[in-house]
Amino acid sequence: MTAVFRVGLVRLASRGATAPATLLQAQTNALPAAFMQKCNISGKTMRGGPRVPKVAPYPYKTKKYNWFSAVFDKTSKRFDENSKVICVEGPIAAGKTKFAQELAAELDMQYYPAVDLDLIYINPYGYDMRKLDPELPPSCRSYDVRDFCKNPNHDLAALFQIRMYMLRYSQYVDALQHILSTGQGVVLERSPYSDFVFMEAMFRQGYISRGARSVYNELRQNTIGELLKPHLVIYLDQPIEAVQRQIKTRNLEHEVKSKVFSEAYLRDLESLYKQQYLKDIVGHAELLIYDWTAGGETEVVVEDIERIDFQQHESDPHNKKQLDWRFPLETEWCEARIKYCHEKPDLMNYFNVPRYDVPELLRSADDSKVWRDVWFNAPGMKFRPGYNADVGDSGLLTKNKMGINEVF
Repeated sequence: MTAVFRVGLVRLASRGATAPATLLQAQTNALPAAFMQKCNISGKTMRGGPRVPKVAPYPYKTKKYNWFSAVFDKTSKRFDENSKVICVEGPIAAGKTKFAQELAAELDMQYYPAVDLDLIYINPYGYDMRKLDPELPPSCRSYDVRDFCKNPNHDLAALFQIRMYMLRYSQYVDALQHILSTGQGVVLERSPYSDFVFMEAMFRQGYISRGARSVYNELRQNTIGELLKPHLVIYLDQPIEAVQRQIKTRNLEHEVKSKVFSEAYLRDLESLYKQQYLKDIVGHAELLIYDWTAGGETEVVVEDIERIDFQQHESDPHNKKQLDWRFPLETEWCEARIKYCHEKPDLMNYFNVPRYDVPELLRSADDSKVWRDVWFNAPGMKFRPGYNADVGDSGLLTKNKMGINEVF
């Protein structure tokens, strides 16, 4: 039987008497119920079938959403009790992927897998940009999780983790786009909120410098406050011995042969997760922690989720839980949707922090010129996707938007 812990860190909310009504409450009570956070998430068994959207999803991937769109297409009308953000966390090889997929299917939510550097190195036409490494100077070559496992002391290790944070951040913005445009909840495997545990563990093990760590922290400080925190975090716990067994069991060569996953590194990750991340996030989101040493049953977790009252904190204006999602006015929901749908490039620009005091994060002008010449002459990289005749794109004369491809 799966063990679940609901005390201490996990559920720190009083169910006692509610505070007097505030002006915010009065405004909220006067609005349709769609504006308020619904009480409980429900699985397929409780619903008796798949989720039925109130309004057809907005095609946010192909159609812009701006202030003009907001006049005709409101946001909260698509929400129901499952319009929530769930993040699945846990140590390496704990079984997060399988669990998160099953949970998303049972709750009829959109699943977002863990990010990796393939999102940067595999271009839209399937060409692997890592093939360009022989033509590039060392400071511009690829470095992904496999390279980190093989050589964690490499100068590019810090840039690797910064890019991982950027990718998690970008994916989380995409998840917010989805929930605000469709009303469908999302399940993410890890999130930008927990990413710092990896950077800090790398620093403690001497894999990155103090300067690179300060750049990461500065980037995080600039960006993390722009997001809406998750409604629920689920942590699948395993002792270090079990994690090491799981790494051997899944038998990925770059992991099994790596010196990275030592007891010291895994212990740092565990400590950072439990003593810093979980202690902080429980003040903003509901938290469930499970002993996942021998795996567990997704159905049991769904039953626990269905018992959580996500609206219990709204009567206390000083309680920060779910605070990010307490929008009393429809215009505020639309503002948030515009921010994450239309203004995502502006959010990503917050990563442009000029720091010239950390050598491993710098490349020379000559190296940058070589990189640009090689990178943007690769197959499918001269123009934006859909406009590259060299990889078979056609009908270019009838397309009305053209531009140079971009990469961060």
